[in-house]
Amino acid sequence: MMFKKFCKNISLLGLLVLFLSACHHEKPNVIYMPDMVYSPALKAQQEGVRLPVPGTISRDFIPYPYKNNPEGAGRELKNPLMPTRQVLVRGQHIFGIYCIACHGASGEGDGTIVPKFPRPPTLHSEKVRNWSDGRIFHTISVGQNLMPSYASQISAGDRWAAIYYVRVLQRAKHPTSEDLKIADEE
Repeated sequence: MMFKKFCKNISLLGLLVLFLSACHHEKPNVIYMPDMVYSPALKAQQEGVRLPVPGTISRDFIPYPYKNNPEGAGRELKNPLMPTRQVLVRGQHIFGIYCIACHGASGEGDGTIVPKFPRPPTLHSEKVRNWSDGRIFHTISVGQNLMPSYASQISAGDRWAAIYYVRVLQRAKHPTSEDLKIADEE
């Protein structure tokens, strides 16, 4: 019994010594790594933060070299996809999500936003029909007039698929002589 009381008193005395020693601060005699103890605090927006090496790009970023060059994009960009049934179905799906609200189901520019916003141009105009796939890709990627850029919402592959679907809509409204010849055979 006495031994338990003695141990209890010793432990209380030890806690009291520890508590009192924690209240006393002394400047350390030796600072092991002064550059870590006295490091300057920098914020990311402050000057003095290292700038990236010129030409550095983020891993997730793919630069678009035709930002202000629609003609160059039209000349040099080619659709990497083949117009398979799967690609056309994907293009129709993307068109239905992103394009139909402004351009309408058939691409006439009669989407649901027309009463509130100016009517977008029809995708069946001779001007747009004569655009290359690269030029249409550029317009989707960068935007034009009131149309914003869709580069952050639509992946590059889906943009190319949507272009094939736009071509289907255009050929349905303006069939080529080959299309008419096939239709006559059926």
